Amino acid sequence: MSEPSPSPSPSPSLGSLIHVLAVDDCLIDRKIVEKLLKTAKFKVTTVESGKKAIEVLGLNEENVETPLNEHNIDIIFTDYCMPEMNGYDLLKAVKEHSHLKSIPVVIMSSEHDPQRISRCLATGAEEFMRKPLKLRDVQRLRSYVRPITPITITGTKRKVPLDLIPENNGSERRPRIAGVAVA
Repeated sequence: MSEPSPSPSPSPSLGSLIHVLAVDDCLIDRKIVEKLLKTAKFKVTTVESGKKAIEVLGLNEENVETPLNEHNIDIIFTDYCMPEMNGYDLLKAVKEHSHLKSIPVVIMSSEHDPQRISRCLATGAEEFMRKPLKLRDVQRLRSYVRPITPITITGTKRKVPLDLIPENNGSERRPRIAGVAVA
């Protein structure tokens, strides 16, 4: 198990490395995922089970004094098929906890089971990836990490999140960019 650093890491929106909790019961797969993630410039903590992931996230019942997500995990990347607690059970535990449900969870598996994939996505998984993984697969994890503060980019044609658009009751003319109405 790679030991997490004791000091908290800054938000991924501030340019720091994105911290991935990689969970896989197979040592070889865990090492491959860790190497791919480090090559893609992620900070990585690896654990061998869903139960260990629960401990890292601070959800274990015995240790109630540990602050939740004390290691500042930005995203969880877990195998589906594991003994005791599979990836789906880990996903449910994270998504059912009010302080952790915003952490994106991506599930990977060597088995292609459409029902399993649908169930994971319906429960809140960001994506279901097929093994063997490639570097471009793990690079996609960046797109799932939500920055804490919105990044303002001017001069580009990007969609503005709806929660950043002011609500006015009056009739306001919306600007048009390249023939597209901005909502």
